[in-house]
Amino acid sequence: MEGLITHIQRMSIHDGPGIRSTIFMKGCNLRCKWCHNPETFSPLPEIEWIQDKCISCGACLNTCHPKALYLEEEKVKFNKSNCTACFDCITNCFPEAIRKIGRKITPNEVFSEVEPDFSFFKESNGGITISGGEPILQAEFVRETFLLFHKAGIHTALETNLSLSWGKYEAILPYVDLIMADLKLVEENSHMKWTGNTNRQIKENILKLDQQNYPYILRTPVIPHVNDNEESLLQIIHFVSNLKNLIKLELLPFHPLAASKYKNLGISNPFEGTGTISPVKMQQYKHLLQQ
Repeated sequence: MEGLITHIQRMSIHDGPGIRSTIFMKGCNLRCKWCHNPETFSPLPEIEWIQDKCISCGACLNTCHPKALYLEEEKVKFNKSNCTACFDCITNCFPEAIRKIGRKITPNEVFSEVEPDFSFFKESNGGITISGGEPILQAEFVRETFLLFHKAGIHTALETNLSLSWGKYEAILPYVDLIMADLKLVEENSHMKWTGNTNRQIKENILKLDQQNYPYILRTPVIPHVNDNEESLLQIIHFVSNLKNLIKLELLPFHPLAASKYKNLGISNPFEGTGTISPVKMQQYKHLLQQ
């Protein structure tokens, strides 16, 4: 059995408790316009052309028969719509400006890669996190990977958008110690506008997590022009106030650090030029949540 991942990030401190290794799965069923991981959108391997590394030597052009890479005003350019993901160009790119995103890996291979970090996990009460994209699009691989680490006594966490059918989660949850899920918006039309999908299943799944007493955290990314207002946050606060077993709700400020990813992938960035939320405003929102 193989899964398709973008990478494994070791020594992470933002994807659950303690020091963790985070496995980022490739493929997502939402299209959040502010997404910080656009390299996980596609469920297939793809090219990343790192423009800042390219020296326009032209060595890649002879191998790019679809002409996705081309010369314009003596500069190499990348047209993603022409790319067939043959990856022939990579071997000729001496400055390593072209790389493949997406590699196949088995649960046992994940375990072997992460095993050297077990001592850090035990010292810090850390573990592994499977994130994405949406991991449950590769549910069987995720289940088998969690099972291996669970048997080894390693803490396991799942980052998910909770938008798929409950049955897909139910088969995996016995091997998960912590679920971290986004609650981006409560109002359905707004959720559809900004993510490309309804939030009905998400809200149903949150209620099921709560009723069945699974340990879970909800996260709300605070996004300019989307939910960066008191009305949207009050809707979220009202929804979570009825939950009995929620560990906590975290407010996470939007940041523009993913802009280079959109550029390298050759896809449009709807939030290009958008700045982060000010610390003062975030503090006001956190105070509102506490009240």
